[in-house]
Amino acid sequence: MPIPLFNSIASWLLRKRYHQIELFLKYPLDVQDEVLRHLVDFSKDTMIGKQYGFQDNPKYEEFKSRVPIVSYEDVAPLIERTRRGEQNLFWPTTIKWFAKSSGTTNAKSKFIPVSMEALEDCHYKSSKDLLCLYLNNNENSQLFTGKSLRLGGSKELYEDNGTFFGDLSAILIDNMPLWAEYSSTPSNKVSLMSEWESKLEAIIEESIRENVTSLAGVPSWMLVLLNQVLEKTGKNHLFEIWENLEVYFHGGVSFTPYKNQYKKLLPRKRFNYYETYNASEGFFGIQDRNNSDELLLMLDYGIFYEFIPMDSNGDGNDAIPLWEVQLGTNYAMVITTNAGLWRYKIGDTIRFTSKNPYRIRITGRTKHHINVFGEELIIENAEEALKQICLKTDAEIMDYTAAPIFMNGSEKGGHEWIIEFRKPPEDVAYFTEFLDNALKSLNSDYEAKRYNNITLKMPKVHVARKNLFHDWLKSKNKLGGQHKIPRLSNNRDYIDELLQMN
Repeated sequence: MPIPLFNSIASWLLRKRYHQIELFLKYPLDVQDEVLRHLVDFSKDTMIGKQYGFQDNPKYEEFKSRVPIVSYEDVAPLIERTRRGEQNLFWPTTIKWFAKSSGTTNAKSKFIPVSMEALEDCHYKSSKDLLCLYLNNNENSQLFTGKSLRLGGSKELYEDNGTFFGDLSAILIDNMPLWAEYSSTPSNKVSLMSEWESKLEAIIEESIRENVTSLAGVPSWMLVLLNQVLEKTGKNHLFEIWENLEVYFHGGVSFTPYKNQYKKLLPRKRFNYYETYNASEGFFGIQDRNNSDELLLMLDYGIFYEFIPMDSNGDGNDAIPLWEVQLGTNYAMVITTNAGLWRYKIGDTIRFTSKNPYRIRITGRTKHHINVFGEELIIENAEEALKQICLKTDAEIMDYTAAPIFMNGSEKGGHEWIIEFRKPPEDVAYFTEFLDNALKSLNSDYEAKRYNNITLKMPKVHVARKNLFHDWLKSKNKLGGQHKIPRLSNNRDYIDELLQMN
């Protein structure tokens, strides 16, 4: 089939999905209610279904009162039984795929169940919706005249007692529909390579010969790849290699610290950036407008949402459904999914920016914040402060983490940062002062604790040596894929290891 014709047909087919998206935009609460009813009815004969009386087809309030909110540790024994061969425990169809995830860089792994329903109705459906929304906003797109350069996980799939586990991206690639494989680079063989550094070289060898029209991957790891592409080719920017490149689909970590670096690699005003909100547990949000920093909450992927206000007690009674959320409140997200996770705390925090339609911003992680002194510093504050500083000082940040300095006798506490720069500031003391002032302007609790050094003293900033975070992740066998640097922590485990390696 001629490439222009393929582009026209593929674009037309994907745009047709927009009518279904309009349905949940118009009737969001009805759609969410229907999702819960279907999940409960479909699972009524599972062990969980019998335990919580799903045969009665309970409505939301009854469902809420019967089913407790859980964390991974609570459901790990049932997941392990399923990995050993038992079925129909928490989901009625056979589950043989498990997305291995640490969530952060903790050593302990999670094995997130992935059903065929989750693959088809959530993960793959979201990929098509991402393209649908992008094409709907960019009618002259030539996306399918070339290929998407995808950068997935670096773990192969491993078999264990008839079940398979690995990075979610490896599971998706292994089950990928033909249309997606045809329009992607590198090949599946290269995508599933397990040794990260060899894999980068192989991706570059395959992709620089292709007509790449889009990029897809986690910003931190994609940046490493793209800089190596420029280094290998000797070009000044990416359009000298792929002149038809038009969009970067990104997710996994905040894009804020990396945006200016990408603009230098991609110096074209009409270039698009589209954010996604996905995890091993499901796919939740897609940027639905050009040049927006909000995500449309996707409501018909077989996921029922609940939200716990972050200023509440945090028990199950505090959870509310979509129809009770308020704008501007920080919520911890709870999901019930078509892979058998029931009222599961995913660990992310979000804030609604709109209720017509329901749009959100990701504000951080429930466990990734610093609140040792009542300062309630969240990822959103840190990312915005660093963005402001980089613009002011012309610095470029690659990676960072921060942790508390605990009070010691009469010595006050504080925050300690270790930052790896691509382009360091000329004056680290000025950078530190600006960081402090920016955080004060963004977070009133931090400002109050810093007032006259009453509780918190001036933050301490260390400049990391080159490749420190890379070497640290490598030492834990966590290079590539969805593995992330823990940005903020309430303890010093990460930062002490990094400082020792520095």
